[in-house]
Amino acid sequence: MNDTADDKQLILLIAQKDSNALELLYDRYERVIYSFAYQIVKDSMAAEEVMQELFLRVWKNAEQIDFGRGKLLTWMFAVTRNLAIDHLRKRSSRLPQQSADSGNLDMIQDHTALTEDLVELQMAGEQIRDALLGLSRDQQQVMDMIYYQGYTQQEVANLAAIPLGTVKGRVRLAMKQLHKSLRHWGRRDHAHE
Repeated sequence: MNDTADDKQLILLIAQKDSNALELLYDRYERVIYSFAYQIVKDSMAAEEVMQELFLRVWKNAEQIDFGRGKLLTWMFAVTRNLAIDHLRKRSSRLPQQSADSGNLDMIQDHTALTEDLVELQMAGEQIRDALLGLSRDQQQVMDMIYYQGYTQQEVANLAAIPLGTVKGRVRLAMKQLHKSLRHWGRRDHAHE
């Protein structure tokens, strides 16, 4: 198997418990998924946990992924967003229980990260930021409210005073454009290694 297999082929192989296919999928999307998770949780360890949970779900549920409902990357972004928001909710429910003397371990910066990892993270963030800047202002607003602020599509429609169908259309077009902008990014990076 080579790294030119499309996402659908990889998912079919993962459904048959082909670990090489999962590794190829991981290599293809790890950076963009990590960066997306990090944008939400603002913590490197939490972003790593969210990313690992996503790929565990891909491994366990590959046979249930329905390509008729959209692209794999769209599904991965949606699951990552949900996992990241769940992580934030769990973390915020734990914070009030900490004593004032214990300090907030979440606020201590991890100084053990390698410079190379930080550079890769910055590159991933820049790639996603560039892709998001390629969206229309309306699409950026909707994507920000849904994926970074945690609003539902219905809540966005209510807050922005626009029809729900318009919100759904903007999300669909934005995800299509983001997928087009980001789909070859991971493979390009690995091709030079």
